[in-house]
Amino acid sequence: MKFIEAIGQKTIRLISSLGDSVVFFFAIIRHFTYLFQKPSLFVRQVYQLGILSLPIILLSGLFIGMVLAFQGYVNLVRFGAEASVGTVTALALFRELASVFTALLYTGRACSSLTAEIGLMRATEQWSSYEMMAVDPYRYILLPRLMAGIIVVPILTILFSDIGILGSYYIAVDVLGLDGGGYWSQMQSSVVFYDDIFNGVIIKSIVFGLICNLVALREGLVGGATSSGIANSTTATVVKASLFVLAADFLLTALLFK
Repeated sequence: MKFIEAIGQKTIRLISSLGDSVVFFFAIIRHFTYLFQKPSLFVRQVYQLGILSLPIILLSGLFIGMVLAFQGYVNLVRFGAEASVGTVTALALFRELASVFTALLYTGRACSSLTAEIGLMRATEQWSSYEMMAVDPYRYILLPRLMAGIIVVPILTILFSDIGILGSYYIAVDVLGLDGGGYWSQMQSSVVFYDDIFNGVIIKSIVFGLICNLVALREGLVGGATSSGIANSTTATVVKASLFVLAADFLLTALLFK
């Protein structure tokens, strides 16, 4: 009975947390027009969250594309279908790997810093000072960070996919000796924009960007305003956002690709 009771309590706590996150999202997004009044806040966050994340995104995409080319060649050459390495790489990146890996890397690099930043603002009473000056921190602090994250994650995912395909092309054509024309032609004939790129890259990455940034901001806001509290909130951000991304990837794959 205690085991069942514990499961019930955790389930109720999870549902309550999801409900609080929805309320938290609408509390931020209702100030959306403020971005047009202070665009510099949004641009600064795009630089902090997007531009500074480019090195790890591009390097990871390059190496993952290379690994996919090697693994695809090793398995496809047994059936005489090694010319389809480009197709396998593109479909794997567009449908699954690019959006998921980008979201996980973005969580570790950018979302953890968001949580620490919000927690530090609360610990040093910067958050309270904004409220005392009649400046709404939800629109001045949280809104630019949330919207910038939702915008930059799809862009980073597209760049991840592109550099991954280029890395795969280098391994397949320059290292393994496959025909470059056949690599591109088979890829072009197999990849469908709406099914593979729009659903697999754009839709998924927008959802993942929303999840990652919302978790990061909420954990920074509700976590303890101490050094240990900030450390725990940062860890919780990475763990929760990663799990939610993987769960959302399963649901979106089931819905979008049927």
